[in-house]
Amino acid sequence: MALNKVEICGVNTSTLPLLSNEEKDLLFERIEQGDQKARETYIKGNLRLVLSVIQRFSSSCENADDLFQVGCIGLIKAIDNFDRSLNVKFSTYAVPMIIGEVKRYLRDNNTMRVSRSLRDIAYKAITAKEKLIRKLNKEPSLEAIAKEIDMKKEDVLFALDAIATPLSLYEPVYQDGGDPLYLMDQVKDKKNKEDLWVESISLKEAMEHLNDREYHIIRLRFFEGKTQTEVADEISISQAQVSRLEKSALKHMRHYLD
Repeated sequence: MALNKVEICGVNTSTLPLLSNEEKDLLFERIEQGDQKARETYIKGNLRLVLSVIQRFSSSCENADDLFQVGCIGLIKAIDNFDRSLNVKFSTYAVPMIIGEVKRYLRDNNTMRVSRSLRDIAYKAITAKEKLIRKLNKEPSLEAIAKEIDMKKEDVLFALDAIATPLSLYEPVYQDGGDPLYLMDQVKDKKNKEDLWVESISLKEAMEHLNDREYHIIRLRFFEGKTQTEVADEISISQAQVSRLEKSALKHMRHYLD
């Protein structure tokens, strides 16, 4: 998907306007009074937000124009449903709605066909989840969602898995400063045990050149197959620190092995 072009869906992205917070407040006052011109101006002033969101889906094979149009639908829904009395930034409210609209589009256009019955169960579960979040003010459990739609949790899980969009292992899921946490960093490898590593004498020798903390992190990560988050909890430091120490340790080991 090419997102580096200037024009998307006939819109010159290099000339999109930027609205100040004061302008947004004034426009929304007019929107609430039914001013369609103010609504159009507000939409145009937030198209950069749509562009930033669809960048997250750059690994998909979908056309950028199509995703931009779908993202605009999410933006419009957000504008029409936004309640200023909630005292949250519009972007905070709009981004999840834009992402949700794009994900629905990707699910419905997935080349791997999912049966209608599975899609119906999945959409019921998603609707129930959103309802429970509003009611409980927290993420509901799978059991709670299944109970809400009167179905077995196994059936709900299967349906949700069937419509899920595959992600790259290098998809960033969190960023602390300059150190992103990738999906692969959260995957536990139960097969990657010590017996697959100890055969390499040179590797063991390379590890002996690490300091105690680096050695411990490498052992937990690659010998015991733990995630960076699990390692961080075990040795009482942040995930970002684990990531930096792991990268440094691997760099030292590569230097020794070379």
